[in-house]
Amino acid sequence: MLITIFAPSNVHLLEIAGLQDALFEANCKMASGPHYRIKLVTERGASERSASGIIYVPDAGIDDVTEPCDTLIVAGPYGFPAPPSASVKQWLREQALQSRRHGSTCTGAFLLAHAGLLEGRRATTHWQYAARLSSDFPGILVEPDRIFVRDGPVFSSAGVTAAIDLAFSLIEEDHGRALALWVARRLVVFLKRPGGQSQFSAVLTAQTAANSPIDRIRLHILENPRETLSLEALAHIAGVSPRHLSRLFRAELGMNPVAYVELTRIDIARRLLEESSAPIKAIAYAAGFGSTTTLRRAFLRRMSVTPAQYRLRFHSSGSGVASDEEGAAILS
Repeated sequence: MLITIFAPSNVHLLEIAGLQDALFEANCKMASGPHYRIKLVTERGASERSASGIIYVPDAGIDDVTEPCDTLIVAGPYGFPAPPSASVKQWLREQALQSRRHGSTCTGAFLLAHAGLLEGRRATTHWQYAARLSSDFPGILVEPDRIFVRDGPVFSSAGVTAAIDLAFSLIEEDHGRALALWVARRLVVFLKRPGGQSQFSAVLTAQTAANSPIDRIRLHILENPRETLSLEALAHIAGVSPRHLSRLFRAELGMNPVAYVELTRIDIARRLLEESSAPIKAIAYAAGFGSTTTLRRAFLRRMSVTPAQYRLRFHSSGSGVASDEEGAAILS
């Protein structure tokens, strides 16, 4: 089973190394079935320097590859990628058409988009560039808060280490969950990240925001999660129409304001679950969800785990029981 990985110049080495190591471990454990053959391809086939300065040697250049692959994976370069050459775009189209499935890691989504291979599809990329992917390619339904997206034969994953999540998904599809789980244990990582679909922190995004027109709205959401944060209420604060505010959020963040409010509240709840021992009911109130039922539904929808399961994985305090002072602080 031939897996072709295309690496552009200035690639994040961890992306291609993570993919190759996961598939290598699967081969080592497999008793039967088709083993993976991995071919690393660059445009010219010569030695390349990764973004971190490590030199790597590909197996071939695009002009040397004639064998169709089972799976084409396009890795992402560091930072915002330049459009690929006409030769690379044509080669990607030819390989994708002959493959069983194709997709990208991180900003490799831009290369597939330039080749027309994501048009009309759901896709994701590194959170920092999701809005740009959405604006540059309006025919792609970008899901900026996902680690991994599958749409028919097309897949895409988020930034850098999400390439390993992608590899596990492909192994599970090809050879079953047991083998994927074994490889995850071997590499000492989660098969599926607990809380593991959201790839970025709404809180950190708001704190590091530049001076865009919606900054004060994002900070208002962060500082007042328990207020009424409907689209109409936020538009009133911004002094614009609800439709215009939605357009601003779409342009800058690739999502609507209501989704951003929910992500911010989830992120606040996540930090409280990690750092405090307060009851989940108190955390739901502090984060603006109003009830544990609403909090639970939001976690299951966005993160595929319950708040209690998330706390079991990530809680860093020792007791698990909230003191009176801690509970009071969270409810204040």
